[in-house]
Amino acid sequence: MSYSVVIPTVGRPNLDVLLDTLAGGDGPEPCEIIVVDDRETGLGPAAARNTGWREARGDWVAFLDDDVVLAPDWKARLSEDLADLPPDVGASQARIVVPLPADREPTDAERGTAGLATAHWITADMAYRREALARAGGFDERFPRAYREDAELALRVQDLGYRIVRGERVTTHPVKPATFLTSVRDQRGNADDALMRRLVGPRWRARIGGKRGRFPAHLVTTASGLLAVLCGVLGFRRAAGAFGAVWAGRTAWFAMARIAPGPRDADEVVRMLVTSALIPPVACWHRLRGEVRHRSVRP
Repeated sequence: MSYSVVIPTVGRPNLDVLLDTLAGGDGPEPCEIIVVDDRETGLGPAAARNTGWREARGDWVAFLDDDVVLAPDWKARLSEDLADLPPDVGASQARIVVPLPADREPTDAERGTAGLATAHWITADMAYRREALARAGGFDERFPRAYREDAELALRVQDLGYRIVRGERVTTHPVKPATFLTSVRDQRGNADDALMRRLVGPRWRARIGGKRGRFPAHLVTTASGLLAVLCGVLGFRRAAGAFGAVWAGRTAWFAMARIAPGPRDADEVVRMLVTSALIPPVACWHRLRGEVRHRSVRP
């Protein structure tokens, strides 16, 4: 059994630490470590991973994100996970750990990263049999972000008859840095959800084991706000007030649902109040953009 390591990167500071860990430690050495700098092409991690695995020589290709932290014996643990796997196993996923603050409740952004610990088939640390990648055709490069592209590939690999198993190796994924508007920018993923629906079908969330999304609620909230403005412009004050009350109530409920499980300090409360008003219309805009862009896509 031989393996290669592929790391797409955008130049995060942790890359040097990751490469140092791979250079040392116990366990069989990879055939090669291929780092693909996505800043040169800007095509996204799916394209970068495809560039990497197509150059790899190992029987297995271990994909790593450039911000993960590996245990010193990661190479040994990976080799143990891959050893003697039957031919119908197409991939082995690591167990992901996301460290959260011990002295307070996690913020909304921290909870978002923590979801990686239970997500299926994420390529933060995922080893694919090279044969399975070749048969599936690799990642779909129409996904421009690190979002949904890994799950969509995993579905295609399983549709070919392969199983995906969870290994025993443990990899740490630190909480991603966040800004005031991170949660608003994350709504770009709604465009990728439109592509997933086109590729996989209307029950795609059930197939990847995902929870029901908030988009239907965002659509109602956005429609209420738009109708309130329209009725106000047309002079229908009573209707404008009614739709405005619906918008305000739904926005307040959304904000409270995000504030309640967090640290509830002043900064977090203000951030949740502002972004809870912005997220629904931004989510709807990106979903519309995705539906239009991918309207001709067929499974």
